[in-house]
Amino acid sequence: MLGSTPAAECDGGCGVGVAPPAPPIVENKRVKLLDSIKKAVFILGTALVTFIAARNSITWHLQQVWGASGDFWQAQWIKLYEVIGHDQLKLDVFWTLLVTMTVFWCCNILLLIPDLTGWPPQLLNYKIQPEKNNPVDWTRLKATIRQVLFNQVVMSPPVMFAAHLINQFRGIEHGPELPTFHWVVFEMVVFISVEEILFYYSHRLLHHPYIYKHIHKIHHQWTAPIGLVGIYAHPIEHVMSNLIPPIAGPLLMGSHVTTGWLWFSMALISTSISHSGYHFPFLPSPEAHDFHHAQFNQNFGVMGVLDRLHGTDTIFRASKAYQRHFLLLSLTPVSVQFPDDPKKTY
Repeated sequence: MLGSTPAAECDGGCGVGVAPPAPPIVENKRVKLLDSIKKAVFILGTALVTFIAARNSITWHLQQVWGASGDFWQAQWIKLYEVIGHDQLKLDVFWTLLVTMTVFWCCNILLLIPDLTGWPPQLLNYKIQPEKNNPVDWTRLKATIRQVLFNQVVMSPPVMFAAHLINQFRGIEHGPELPTFHWVVFEMVVFISVEEILFYYSHRLLHHPYIYKHIHKIHHQWTAPIGLVGIYAHPIEHVMSNLIPPIAGPLLMGSHVTTGWLWFSMALISTSISHSGYHFPFLPSPEAHDFHHAQFNQNFGVMGVLDRLHGTDTIFRASKAYQRHFLLLSLTPVSVQFPDDPKKTY
């Protein structure tokens, strides 16, 4: 499962059933735990501190945009709400499906342009695995599109309907008033935390040898992924890892449907970038998950907190990809800033 091992030879599963090679220096578990806690505190704490510090200035202005009476977005939401006729089922299922599919395909059509055409050529400088997908194989792409559409159109609505029933059972209804900006920020912190936990452990479970062979291996057919691969998966995996982890947070919080739409859109854009195969400037780094597709038994989580805690990022942290794993704030590709080590010749 390591190095250049192809996905097709990875029948034994990767991750849960096969322990990664021991790193040169075996870290103390207590040190890893403290490091993981510090990372989680830094990520979540930074968001909360920024939120608290700015609540009397920046957030006041954002609140006007988000949901103040007479505000543009509030007015648009009321219009849509009246058109729908206050139908909670349509909001939870039909409109949620429409919003998420629109966001996903708009994002991935843009990502497919350089993959299929090689244009504009400047973007190819940001490819993480430049020797792969030049261009993307059309036959393979069509099979991927078919599976993605099946997951979206056939598998997603029942899960959305189940979430709707849970909301109805709890007496939660999506009204005409948008939630405040401050509350949405707090909910986003909860959503991110819940998704990190559920996705990490469900993803590791999918790497159990037996489950991997029958289910998760489909997703890992792409050792050099493209954006669409974010939800290219076996239907069981789609429900287990692509739907439940992001939906659980809004269900737990009893969130307004518009908050759910915002969160699902962010999650879909994030997974598309993580699978894009490009490390573009000013976008989140996809190096960690691209490394997962290349190596199979590293980087199971989203933020990396639980990977650090469980030691499932030790090989990644010793790699060139880890040096490149940062938010690129210049136009110089990370592969130029941190070039590959010269190959040894004998």
